[in-house]
Amino acid sequence: MVEKMEENQKQSEVTEAAAENNNLQPEKDYKEAYEREHYKSVYLANRVAELEDTVDDLQFKLNRIKNNPVWKASAPARKCMHWMIRQRDRLKNCGDLQGVWAKMKYKAYERKAMTRYGTASFPSEEEAKRQRETVFPRMEKISILLPLYNTPENFLKEALDSVKQQTYQNWELCLADGSDEAHSYVGDICQKYAADDKRFVYRHLEKNEGIAGNTNQCLKMATGNYIGLFDHDDILHPSALYEYVKAINEKDAEYIYCDEATFKNGDINKMITMHFKPDYAIDNLRANNYICHFSVFHRKLLDGTELFRPQFDGSQDHDMILRLTDRTQKVVHVPKMLYYWRSHPGSVASNINAKPYAIESARGAVADHLKRHGFSHFSITSTRAFETIFKITYEIIGEPKISIVIANKDHVEDLRRCISSIIEKSTWENYEIIVVENNSETKEIFAYYEELKNDPRIRIVTYQGEFNYSAVNNLGVSHAKGDYVLLLNNDTQVITVNWMEEMLMYAQRPDVGAVGAKLYYADKTIQHAGVVIGLGAHRTAGHTHYRQKRENLGYMGRLCYAQNVSAVTGACLMVKKKAYEEVGGLEEEFKISLNDVDFCLKLRQAGYLNVFTPFAELYHFESVSRGMDDKGEKAERYNKESERFREKWKAQLEAGDPYFNPNFSLDKSDFSLRV
Repeated sequence: MVEKMEENQKQSEVTEAAAENNNLQPEKDYKEAYEREHYKSVYLANRVAELEDTVDDLQFKLNRIKNNPVWKASAPARKCMHWMIRQRDRLKNCGDLQGVWAKMKYKAYERKAMTRYGTASFPSEEEAKRQRETVFPRMEKISILLPLYNTPENFLKEALDSVKQQTYQNWELCLADGSDEAHSYVGDICQKYAADDKRFVYRHLEKNEGIAGNTNQCLKMATGNYIGLFDHDDILHPSALYEYVKAINEKDAEYIYCDEATFKNGDINKMITMHFKPDYAIDNLRANNYICHFSVFHRKLLDGTELFRPQFDGSQDHDMILRLTDRTQKVVHVPKMLYYWRSHPGSVASNINAKPYAIESARGAVADHLKRHGFSHFSITSTRAFETIFKITYEIIGEPKISIVIANKDHVEDLRRCISSIIEKSTWENYEIIVVENNSETKEIFAYYEELKNDPRIRIVTYQGEFNYSAVNNLGVSHAKGDYVLLLNNDTQVITVNWMEEMLMYAQRPDVGAVGAKLYYADKTIQHAGVVIGLGAHRTAGHTHYRQKRENLGYMGRLCYAQNVSAVTGACLMVKKKAYEEVGGLEEEFKISLNDVDFCLKLRQAGYLNVFTPFAELYHFESVSRGMDDKGEKAERYNKESERFREKWKAQLEAGDPYFNPNFSLDKSDFSLRV
């Protein structure tokens, strides 16, 4: 009996000990997890601090070098040296004769095209007469504001003449002159023009108030319903006002801008660059003042606000454009070359360092705009493209889960490379991976699936039936537990460690639908940098900057900043799960091709913006998984899906891609001009 009691006692003690251990185990695990996270956060904080110190030190040294008189004096020699290095590199690359020849052809064609957009584009006498005699339902008066300060005589006369030669007649030119006594000829010239034509309204200011102040003085003289902004050393196309009033009548435009060119040596036919712009795109505008010239807007947009704010002198136009376009849904882009921006030693068109304060002013203007839109804890940094082309880093709210959906059939090495790169490189930790198995046949892939099951973040779901890329991904998304879905091809490999953060910072915005990354082939040439509808032989959709080198800045720096696009590739696409479901996911009638573009257009139709960011980079070994679509059955299938796509989105294709200027050829992805 005693033995039995002792045995029961021992059993009881063992049971209690086990219970105690079970109770302590979660606490122990929690403590260890906390310590790991704490250590990690401390390590990362210290690492960030170290890097910030390094950056500060390097910036100090760089500033000291730049401010050194010897460095400044040696600028011409350095330019010559860099030119020689470029020539050497070109000779090295001569092995790629096809690439060299293509580049030479592009440059030659561009130079030839430039001649069509200068004086050759001016209206003939008959066309000018027709424009002058046109009577619009709304013959709006446009008050052009022209601030003056010590303007060179020839620049001034050319600017004034370009306004006087406008084919649309209902305008006035408001001239506020802050020139000093040594440049009194500015007033003499303006008063002569005013005596000959009452539409020239001149006032000499008691003191120069800078660009912002002088322009605000011009505004006080203006009597028109529409206000135009003009620089004292630039030139307007004779049809500029005619085209703008046409846009006012046809589209009820309240803010209007056009394409522009910079020119040198006083000849608008000697163009340095031609900037053919997209339609209104808020993310482009935040990163880069692409609208710039020639801005004309309805006066009511100024109600309750200033025109130019002195604290943003040097970038006062960027600040103004951000504020005024916020106030209207009727921003209209006239896709014609109507403004010529003179490049000379004192102009920003020539060198941003001519006005170094403009960089900080531009950063301040963008920051002020973002704060008005409710953003906080963001950063704005210059990019390699240009000092005033910015990378905006938005704060990520919370730690939402991202569900990475990867469709897969066999190809074990591709999938292994893809998943390994996600696990090993990604700094974002709250994610899951859903591999959608569809009709694999090799034993190797199923063995790998067994390996993956050891990771609690990875799940395998099985799709049964004939392959349908859209249906496969829709199945994967239906199993997703995350707030965000990231469609990812199995033939991709992560490059940038914070790729998920770079995409998430845009995907989390209420106004954004799909977000796409910058993808490269194995040779580091570009596979994807945004999709343009109507581009390509099938006139369905194509990728811009296709096969350009990784280091390429892109057309007008567009490979260096996040921007709005019509579509992004489904090879790497992030979207809110809620938005995915709202538009019905991927359309299963597009079994193989164009389902991603169709999906993005559905998002756009639902009121969302789509964004391409170059700061999330991956390799995409395209078509390794499924082969190319250019032969046999695959070609036939692609043709059918292309036809279906053109029928479904006929209106959008006819209207043209709003983010791709109609002056560009739809046969090429390199922003070549139409023939």
